[in-house]
Amino acid sequence: MTTSLTRYIDPEESMAAQTNGTDIPHVLTIMAQRYIGEHPPHGPVYRVTRASEIRKLDNHSYSFPIDRMFPEMRADQRVYAWAKLWIEEPHEFIFLLRCFGPVRLFHNGEQRFGSALEEEAEGAQPLKLKIGLVRGWNHFVLELGRRADGSSGAEFGTGNRKNKPYAFLAPSLEREGEEGWIHTAPMEGPLVPIPAAAQAEAAAGTGSWLPLRASGNPGEGRLERLYGLLPGMKAISWTSVRVDPAMTGPVTVSGTAYGPVTFVWNGHTVYETAGAGTFSFNLEACRRSGSLVAYSTCGDEGWGFGLLGDLTNAALFAPVKVHGYAGEWLHLGPLAADSTVRAETYMRMDTVASGPAGEVFWTTDEPGAYVRPFLENELFGRWNYPLGVTLNGLLETSRLLARADIAEYVTRHVEFATSTYAYSLWDRKHFGAAGLNNQLSHIDSLDDCGSFGALAILADRQRQLTGARAVAEDIADYIMNVQDRLEDGTLYRRIGVSPSMHNTMWCDDMYMSVPFLCRYSELSGDSQYVEEASRQMLLYKKYLYMPQRQIMSHVYDVGSGKPSLTTWGRGNGWVFFSLAVLLQALPKGHANYKGILRFYQELAEGYLRLQGKNGLWHQVLTDPESYEEASCTSMFMYGFALGVRHGWLPEPQVYTKAVIAGWIGLCSRAIDKRGNLYGVCKGSSWSYSNAYYKHDLGWNLNDTHGIGIVLLAGIETQAMMNSLGMTI
Repeated sequence: MTTSLTRYIDPEESMAAQTNGTDIPHVLTIMAQRYIGEHPPHGPVYRVTRASEIRKLDNHSYSFPIDRMFPEMRADQRVYAWAKLWIEEPHEFIFLLRCFGPVRLFHNGEQRFGSALEEEAEGAQPLKLKIGLVRGWNHFVLELGRRADGSSGAEFGTGNRKNKPYAFLAPSLEREGEEGWIHTAPMEGPLVPIPAAAQAEAAAGTGSWLPLRASGNPGEGRLERLYGLLPGMKAISWTSVRVDPAMTGPVTVSGTAYGPVTFVWNGHTVYETAGAGTFSFNLEACRRSGSLVAYSTCGDEGWGFGLLGDLTNAALFAPVKVHGYAGEWLHLGPLAADSTVRAETYMRMDTVASGPAGEVFWTTDEPGAYVRPFLENELFGRWNYPLGVTLNGLLETSRLLARADIAEYVTRHVEFATSTYAYSLWDRKHFGAAGLNNQLSHIDSLDDCGSFGALAILADRQRQLTGARAVAEDIADYIMNVQDRLEDGTLYRRIGVSPSMHNTMWCDDMYMSVPFLCRYSELSGDSQYVEEASRQMLLYKKYLYMPQRQIMSHVYDVGSGKPSLTTWGRGNGWVFFSLAVLLQALPKGHANYKGILRFYQELAEGYLRLQGKNGLWHQVLTDPESYEEASCTSMFMYGFALGVRHGWLPEPQVYTKAVIAGWIGLCSRAIDKRGNLYGVCKGSSWSYSNAYYKHDLGWNLNDTHGIGIVLLAGIETQAMMNSLGMTI
């Protein structure tokens, strides 16, 4: 995207050129409907993950511990690991690779990398490999050797664990849909040819690929095959029955029980047996499709059950589509002997059960083949800070437009994350990195929690959301007790997502902390949180405020003890937005209120002077040749509009004029007639030079850093206009 000061859209394509093109409810309707239409509320994808020593690390790279897997491997042998990724659109992507021995990387059959000795040395930094991904399947093969000193293995995976926590899939035809890598045993010669497309494992250059799939008949239903012989323990088995609509007779279920078992059909007990033996019963009471659940207890000689042939007039299917699994039953266990749990508690597939040896989740009927949910949507259901802003805007838009459907879309998105929170912590513990909630389950920065956490509190007010309170409590604890602080208590980034971000303080973090603390203070009834919000705001002013310009420096470099003095638009917008939230939450009699209000007013004066000729503010606030940036424009409008309405600003008329000019500018220059949003700066790093923000930090179309705040700016502009009896 260009960073020069040019028009994003032809005037005839702009929102303003259309009938009602600056009417706020109309514009918000078009933008909200475009966003929701492009990001439908698909649920997670369930996949089989097979037990393997190749597993994910915290950073979502996969570990290949070849030295541990094959300690007898010789220096002249090689192990090959193979997996694939599905990519929607072609693009270049950075992968991380750490070599512990000789490594070659192949992509779609072509070698992309071969390691040098210094790249295999102990303590060598991870390599960043830029690979051109194609639309569709991308096959990756790692050739892993062994050095003379015995070193071998690698780590390989996504270079963007926060936003692209890629899960690789098994590439062979036999394992279609499974998550994870398959690999060879040590080979005497090279793998020829290198696989570049899905094919049968026997045709892929070697006799067998690991991990091996379990032998035996998985359909025989013996639960000791999954859990061992555990007399007295319990387990739940669950399948879906689809009854033939043309049936004329009963659905008959018959088979052999290997221990006590109770069958429940659509919530009604239909058969019980106190021990091993044959059984037969009909599903006559409820002649419709539904769930068949079996509660098994382990006897002295076994447990579970096996069915004899197919059901009459009906068929069995797995109750949830699990990619990589052709079986019919899911199993949950082992559960304690005194357990009274019911299957219904776990049928939403978002909850772990308590077992005698720890928490457990659904599995297939094959040992070592686990069921796991993966969030594979680009946006819906994802937890990250830009989406916290986007969904906040959509939630408030639903109120302005009286659109319950928009509110339901937002609450479904938020509840997907909060309801799976406990599960995602378990998933990360057991599999190295969670398949969903990758940021929420691994909070290590304010970015991971504050923005979306603040939204979750607001969404929970709309309707009570499963898990929302527990999430909010953990985020509050993280901000107050875990996040790194300077000696004076100022929140800062001791460890960033890259070394250049270590030991820095970003004005962005006011948005990542203050709104959450204000809303959690309301939720908990504990004033210490809004007290902390006001304290942090004044501390950040001490480090980042530039009084001569009356705006904020983007970053304070803790290591060098000086601010960057860069005048990035959105960073300033985060502060101003957060000040407006804080002023609404802070009691006027609070000791910090006057200081906070004065800070807000000083910034307002500084930002007002920097508004561009078209009503928009610029990517670099002090450089009118940098591009017009939509997200900071919206945050300044939001703060001004609230200030006019709440009486925070002297001479409110000039700020009213600025807000109106900003809205007209957005509709004329940054929003097209289809509701697309232009000119939103992409996610940033930082620099001491404004040239980085102007030339290197370009804008994205429909970036989630901007959509929600444009909606909120429109809502507050409408509220301001209503309070003044004005229209645009």
